[in-house]
Amino acid sequence: MKNSIFSWRGAVAGLAGGLLLIANASADEACGLCVKQIVTNSELATCFLDQYDQIAKSSSGAVVVDLSNCASRGVVEALPSPNKGVAEPDVQFMISRLQLECLKKKLEAPGIVLDPSAIIDLDSCQ
Repeated sequence: MKNSIFSWRGAVAGLAGGLLLIANASADEACGLCVKQIVTNSELATCFLDQYDQIAKSSSGAVVVDLSNCASRGVVEALPSPNKGVAEPDVQFMISRLQLECLKKKLEAPGIVLDPSAIIDLDSCQ
């Protein structure tokens, strides 16, 4: 009887440990609402890096990044911009913890060109 109890406990502990590993691994990999890329510029990138420590304090697997307070509130252009192909920067988005760290590294990379805007691929971060 003792052998069956120990093997049962071992099996349960092994199963629980395996499920925990799978849950932790999939928290970053399977964030259904997380974006695959963001569009940013130097102003928003600087703001993100300045707020990184505060943003990273979130205890959840997915992190909501809100940079809406960072965007300059300039006068709306009356005429169309000559850079029609330039994408509008993202000021609010959701990313995984892994993507958060990866985004920080990409924005700190020497020689990165962010203006007028840049598309940062986060799909490679996972």
